[in-house]
Amino acid sequence: MTALPFHTREEVQAAIPIVAKHLFGGGILAYPTETVYGLGSRPAGPDVARLAQLKGRPTGKPFLLLVSNRQMPEQWGLVFPPAAIALADAFWPGALTLVLPGGEGKLPDALRGPEGGVAVRWTSQSDIAQLIDALGYPITSTSANRPGGPPAPGPGRLNELFDKEMADGTLLVLDGGTLGNVPSSTLVDCTAAVPRMIREGAIPRAELQARVGSLAP
Repeated sequence: MTALPFHTREEVQAAIPIVAKHLFGGGILAYPTETVYGLGSRPAGPDVARLAQLKGRPTGKPFLLLVSNRQMPEQWGLVFPPAAIALADAFWPGALTLVLPGGEGKLPDALRGPEGGVAVRWTSQSDIAQLIDALGYPITSTSANRPGGPPAPGPGRLNELFDKEMADGTLLVLDGGTLGNVPSSTLVDCTAAVPRMIREGAIPRAELQARVGSLAP
């Protein structure tokens, strides 16, 4: 299958039922985010395993969840400690990923990192947020690349990396154009009493501290 156009309001609306059917059948999605192109699936165990196999991801390395509103993580059992509340209020939607406790029995263990939490981001990519809103559930996310390689900047590179998976219908690509050289999201672990910086990315540590003070890592 060729990439679905995903630029205009009409294209996004037309893509939603196609994506919904593809994901319901256990398919994998490639899509633009506010940082890089991502690969994702439904937040279900077999779908996440299929995503890991497609990407060639090592066992034990989790994926994150993209949501379209502040309430969606809580609907899936995730909990916002005080630091996560402050950071989410200040930077969501945006390029900040928070590792949250909770979600046991509602989210697959494959999404859980070594600290015991699940990484979540309310995406500021409006078209993807609209898609997630229409689906009614979060989608998993990992950078669209093979292990060790740079993320694909657009559909052309995705076709080179995953031509077999696109051809057999396993992978559906949403063509949102070519993205610029944007850093990955900043990643903060909020599972303990004191938040911890895991990765300093698009939002610098200094900006976190300027906005939320002592609740920043």
